[in-house]
Amino acid sequence: MSKTSAFRAERNEKARARLAKSLPVGFPAAVLAHAFSRPFIPPTPRLAVESYWRLHPVRADRLARALASRTGAPEGWTWRISADKATGLGASFRQPPAPYREAGRALGAGHCRICGGPVYRLGWHQDLWGDGALNRRAEWHSACVTAWKLWTAPSEFSTPLAKLQKRRCAASGQRLLKTAEVDHRTPLFRVWRDHRDSPWPDLLAFWGAPNLQVINRTAHVEKCGAEASERVGFAGVGQDDPVSWPAA
Repeated sequence: MSKTSAFRAERNEKARARLAKSLPVGFPAAVLAHAFSRPFIPPTPRLAVESYWRLHPVRADRLARALASRTGAPEGWTWRISADKATGLGASFRQPPAPYREAGRALGAGHCRICGGPVYRLGWHQDLWGDGALNRRAEWHSACVTAWKLWTAPSEFSTPLAKLQKRRCAASGQRLLKTAEVDHRTPLFRVWRDHRDSPWPDLLAFWGAPNLQVINRTAHVEKCGAEASERVGFAGVGQDDPVSWPAA
């Protein structure tokens, strides 16, 4: 056994023991199975949960949007953007709308700033322990954290997205190359222009997996070129929106 293998085996033995000792009753079985299958076993339940969702970003996206649908948008909320960071609004339409991140709309500790739902132990989205106790130290579901990363930096998740497409280019049907890029099927400038008044949970799908595709770079360049004239012909984001026109 090499020194590296010996080190990992010793570390995992200690991590397994520490994890098993600190597991609460009712801990999700799928998360535990995932933790024990890792090359480096996470030593705490919280790290095990975070690791699980990082490995399943598409599942996290689907769950986060479902939780948002359950909560719904605050009464009177509309999608707006602002360059003033103090408002909590997105500075551009490229950032997904998040009403519970806005100033004055957050529901406080124990509620997710993304979907607005209650946060339970270990950042979980359900009360698996049946005591109704909120996690007052958390303002994010672990799943929603991963979903937010997917929505705001989709290029970091090209591998799981490509797997959904059986590693074929969504535009040409050809095999995906190493230079393939993540793209929004419906451009976000068009979402702002045509779908701005859609219900909030429905809007989130434009940032999630339903609107994401992995395409080869050549196809991406051609798609962007076809959209360029449409962007140029667009009057902008509105006189009341204090942001400049960003690239697609």
